[in-house]
Amino acid sequence: MRHQIKGRKFGRDHSARKALFRGLSKNLIEREQIKTTLPKAKDLRGVVEKLITRAKVDTVANRRLVAAELQDAVLVKKMFTVLGPRYKDRPGGYTRVLRAGFRYGDAAPMAIIELVDRDPAAKLNPASVKAEAKLDVAAKEAKAAKSPSVKVQRDTAPAAKATGANKEVAIKRRATGK
Repeated sequence: MRHQIKGRKFGRDHSARKALFRGLSKNLIEREQIKTTLPKAKDLRGVVEKLITRAKVDTVANRRLVAAELQDAVLVKKMFTVLGPRYKDRPGGYTRVLRAGFRYGDAAPMAIIELVDRDPAAKLNPASVKAEAKLDVAAKEAKAAKSPSVKVQRDTAPAAKATGANKEVAIKRRATGK
C-alpha cells in the first residue's frame, strides 16, 4: 500500500529527481512556458508555485531560499522583480497544465505547463534573441556602408563552391576506387 507516499519517482533517486525539477523549474521561469510529459508537468507545478509564493515577499531570507533552490542569480532576480509583483494579488494557482497529445516515439502523454498571465516574449530563448539582434545590426551595417568587402565576399563565394565540387568528386573517386 502507498499510504503517505507523495509524488512520483520517475525512475530516479532523490538527487536525480531534485536535479530534474531544478532544471525544469529554471526553464519554466526563464521561458514561462515549456513542453514536457504530463506527470512531470503535474509534479513541477507544486515546485514552481512554492517558489513564486516565496517571491511575492521580497526579503533577504526569501531571496536566499529561492537562490538555494534555483542556483541561478539571473532567475532569482527575475523571480523577485518580475514574477513576484505580477502575482502579488493572486492567492495561488500561478501555473496552468494543458494536455498536448502524445509523443511520437513512446506515446507518452505530453503537456504544456505555463505561467498564468505569462509574457509571450519570454518564450524566446535569450541567446537566440541576442544572435538575431547581432544579425540585424550586421545586415543594417552592410546595407548602409555598401562596402567593397561585401562585393569581395560575393566574388569569392563561387570559387568556394567550385572547390567544394572538386572535393565531392574526389570523395566519390575514393569511395568507388575510380
